[in-house]
Amino acid sequence: QVRLVESGGGLVQAGGSLRLSCAASGRTFSSYALGWFRQAPGKEREFVAAITWSGSTTYYLDSVKGRFTVSRDNTKNTVYLQMNSLKPEDTALYYCAAAGTLREYRSLRGYDYWGQGTQVTVSS
Repeated sequence: QVRLVESGGGLVQAGGSLRLSCAASGRTFSSYALGWFRQAPGKEREFVAAITWSGSTTYYLDSVKGRFTVSRDNTKNTVYLQMNSLKPEDTALYYCAAAGTLREYRSLRGYDYWGQGTQVTVSS
C-alpha cells in the first residue's frame, strides 16, 4: 500500500516556476515508478511525466519537454516535478501516481495508487 500526498501548487504568472512535491508513505516506495498527471476543467486527465524506480529513466508529455523535470529522492520517499516557463495552458489539478511498472506509463490504468492533487494556476 502506498499513500501519496501532493504539495507545492499555487498561483504563478506566465513564465514563472513552481516545484511540486509528492510525499509517499510505505516502506516499498523505492520499488515503485512514479508519474505525474494533470486535469484541467472540462478536460480528461492527461499524462505529464514519469520516472522509473531508480530515477534512471524519465518520460514527458511533448508539450512540457524542456520546461518540466521529474526527479525523485528515495531516501525521502518523495518525487518532484520542477515546472519552469509556465504557461496559462499548464493550469490544472496535478496528481502524482505510483505504478509497479511503467509498461503503460501514459495511461491512467497503468497506475495503482493516486494522490488527491494540488492545484496549479498560471495567469497570463
